[in-house]
Formats: sequence, structure tokens, C-alpha cells
Amino acid sequence: MTRSQPLTATTFSLTMLTVFLWAGNPVATSFSTDVLPPVAVSGIRFLLATIFMLGWCALERAPLALKSGQFRPVLIAGTLLALQIWTFTLGVAWSSSSHSSLLINSYVFFVVVCDHFVTRQYRLGYYAWGGFWLAMAGVTGLILSIETSEPKQKDLPTLAGDLVTLFSAFLFAAKLLYSKQALKVIGSTQLIFWHDVVAVVLFALLSFSTEHVEWHKISTSGWLALVYQGFLVGGLCFGLQTWLLKWHSASQIAIFSFLTPLMGIALASMLRGDQLTPAMGIAGACIAIGIVFVQLDQKSS
Repeated sequence: MTRSQPLTATTFSLTMLTVFLWAGNPVATSFSTDVLPPVAVSGIRFLLATIFMLGWCALERAPLALKSGQFRPVLIAGTLLALQIWTFTLGVAWSSSSHSSLLINSYVFFVVVCDHFVTRQYRLGYYAWGGFWLAMAGVTGLILSIETSEPKQKDLPTLAGDLVTLFSAFLFAAKLLYSKQALKVIGSTQLIFWHDVVAVVLFALLSFSTEHVEWHKISTSGWLALVYQGFLVGGLCFGLQTWLLKWHSASQIAIFSFLTPLMGIALASMLRGDQLTPAMGIAGACIAIGIVFVQLDQKSS
């Protein structure tokens, strides 16, 4: 079999599973922050992901020992990961999971714009520029709508929460771009395991020094949400995507990412009671179409 094999029923189903699991991450984070402070949530999530990655490394027989030139990229990638996850968790805690689902997926556009202006490894064409401005218009409209509408729901969106989540999307893009450079000196499985370890250490230090965790108050739903974020999103999603990329091209898998923000707001509505406002629907459509345009541009270049 070759890397560019057409999607089969099995690989299509697994691709959709990763999209669905990723879409549920903001909702799971909302359930976690109901009972735990943000840094503790982030730390437990990546402790679980690290345990999963340790098993994955053993399965792949990937070497864990770092060489002299690999410590610096691991520390930088781990610090970026910690900042990105902390701001994401904080943004979700301060806003609604539906808004967070839309805003965090804008990282795609930060990636391609940085690739265009900074790394110059990818030049944006007409499709990508159109997708970028369409998505940014949707994001701007979503944020501005906070002041004019206050839906009656459990998790009220706030300007501060949305801006923090948007900054987290930028950090996500920065981490992805840096990781791509770091892969020149370290393997992907090895990098992910060790940058998870660095993030867990940073989260532990920050949480123990600034937060008070009442472990006895964590509900069953809170623990399930943490397991979801750690094992299913932080672990299984990585494993499935790695396996899928052995058989299919990245564009075949990435094209379905336009469904992630749409599934995210649907799950937020069903599980957290978020109301689907017109601004949210327009923003979701703009971001989803923008992602498709970016993927079309990459295919045509």
C-alpha cells in the first residue's frame, strides 16, 4: 500500500472519530473546570496523555533517551505546549465551550499565515487568502456579538475568555510550526512524549504554588472529562492520526477538519446547553468554509 491510498470505509470512520473526539475537547474541558482550577485540569490532562504516550513509545519501540542537541527543542516545545493548553483551559473556563470550539480552530489560519510570512515554506494563494479573511470576519463577528446578546445558558461567553482562547489558537499554531522544525533533530513520538513531560512539570509547579485543589469535590463527570481529554484526545487522537498518515496523505485527512468547529458547537449545545445564536452559526460557517478553502489551496499548489 502507498501513502496516498484512497480512504476506505475503515479509515474514513477512524478519521471521523478523530474529528469527533477533537470537537468534544472544549466541552470536556468545561466539565473539568466546573470542579477543578484551570492549571490543575491542564496538568492532569497531560499527565494522562504522557502515560498513554509512554505505552505508545513502548509499542513503537521508539527510543526515549535524549541526545545533547535534543534538550533545547524539547524544552521550547514543552513550554509552548504548557502556555497553549493553559490559555485554552482558562479561555474555556471564562467563556462557553461553543465559542471556544470555534475560536481554537482558527489556529489553522495562523499556521498558514505564519508559513507565508515567516517560514516562507507555503505561499498563500487566492483560495487560502479568501478563506483566511472569511474566517477572520466570522471570528470578529462572534466576538462583537457578545456585547449585544446574552443567551440564557450555563456558560456565558465573555470577551476576556474569547480573546484568551484566540491567543491560545495563535500559540497552538506557533507550537506546530516550531515542532515541525524540531523534527529535524528528534523523532515525532520522542518529541511528543518529552514535551508532554515538560508541560506536566510546569503545570505541577504552577498549580501547587497558585491553586487550591479540593480533590474530594471532583464528580464522576469531572473525572470522565479528564480521562477524555488525557487518554482520548491527548493520546488516542495522536495514535490514530499517526496510523492514518502511514496510509494516506495529510491532505486526505486534514480536509475533514472543517467539521470540527461545527461538531464542537453541536456538542456544546447538546451537553452544556449552549444556545445556537445567529452569530455563532455564521461564524461556524465562515470558519468551516475557510478551512476548506485553505485545503483546496494546498491541493492546487
